Amino acid sequence: MTGFFRNRWWVVVASICGLLVGTGPVNVFAFAVFLKPVTESLGVGRGLFSSGLIVSSTVGAIGLIPFGFLLDHYRVRRVLMPGLLLYAVGVMGYSLMTPSPLHMYLAFAISALFSPVGSPLPYGAVLSSWFDRQRGLAIGIATAGVGLGVALVPQIAAVFIRLLGWRLAYVALGGTILLVAWVPVALFVREPSERDMVAHPDVSVGHDVPGLTLSEALFGSWRFWALTVAFFTAIAAINGTLTHIVALLTDRGVPLKEAVATLSGVGIALIVGRVLAGWCLDRVNGVIIAIVFFLVPMTGIALLASGLSGAAAFVGAALCGIGVGAEVDLMAFFVGRYFGLKAYGRIYGVMFAAFALANGVGPAIAGWSFDRFHSYRPAFAIFEAMLALTCLLLAPLGRYPYPPRRQAADAPMQAASV
Repeated sequence: MTGFFRNRWWVVVASICGLLVGTGPVNVFAFAVFLKPVTESLGVGRGLFSSGLIVSSTVGAIGLIPFGFLLDHYRVRRVLMPGLLLYAVGVMGYSLMTPSPLHMYLAFAISALFSPVGSPLPYGAVLSSWFDRQRGLAIGIATAGVGLGVALVPQIAAVFIRLLGWRLAYVALGGTILLVAWVPVALFVREPSERDMVAHPDVSVGHDVPGLTLSEALFGSWRFWALTVAFFTAIAAINGTLTHIVALLTDRGVPLKEAVATLSGVGIALIVGRVLAGWCLDRVNGVIIAIVFFLVPMTGIALLASGLSGAAAFVGAALCGIGVGAEVDLMAFFVGRYFGLKAYGRIYGVMFAAFALANGVGPAIAGWSFDRFHSYRPAFAIFEAMLALTCLLLAPLGRYPYPPRRQAADAPMQAASV
């Protein structure tokens, strides 16, 4: 590999591609486009089909824990290459769904077994080893790939459904994962070598990496549980809203094409949220950034609950997109700053497992609300309460135990000068 392609920012580019067709865009946001065609074709309720996300998120959440161990013990590249192939095949398996709940849940479960490779976990791990002082920005740019996916994948899925029907659309979506993710990841994702450590002083790996072990985080740090519960409630609320946004808008008379285009607006908002949050995280304490970014989707959900359509509904969805755009950045960043890099994959894996479980809980709450009350407003009230709880849990986190190395080095000098 030439010097130009050894530049560490190519790892960021490959991470963008991997996350563009990752678990969020494919299993959560493209789900919104498949919701009506699948339920109408199979003759099942939205609540039943949405409950498949609980199966998916539960299996995926369980899988994230051993996946984090694999990332800590093997190179990220060695885990991603076979994992992406299996993940693509799992997405193709959705094409085999039948009206039987057992068959439907089996399809969700098989896909979820390999879904951790489409999560930000492996990319957050490799980028945290490449970047220290610019870590927030690097993670923010990389995870903006999810925003691109939210903007593009539902549109692509809608075209596939229109041309091929929903079954073959899932097969085509699996092929898209191979093309968009597997190839660039194979070319560019790698950990820093000894040569890279010399060339880039900002590289964060070495022989003595500071940080907590998984057991120390689980049993000795209240911050771990505060962050885990906070991110669980936040993602359940925001993704529970966004996975039903296309159905909600079309129920209000918005044409399907415009409703799907709203998801593209959400994707753009997500990109803005992730890059802006990442840039701010390198400059301002993340607790402040987190609370601000979670107050934004509370406003968005309130707009959607108002029953307004048109611009108000579009703005409400976009505000939710800004919130979901920040949260993955925040989790990847907070794990490194509050717990260090010693067991980054394991700690992030356990925390992200709760995050993944929330991807199923939120949509199921929304589906239950619609099936029981023929309205999403009861779910929106629950989601607002969840986001308020998130802000309360984040408020007392305080300073980072593992700040950037330059900042940590400057702290004793500043104390001596006082």
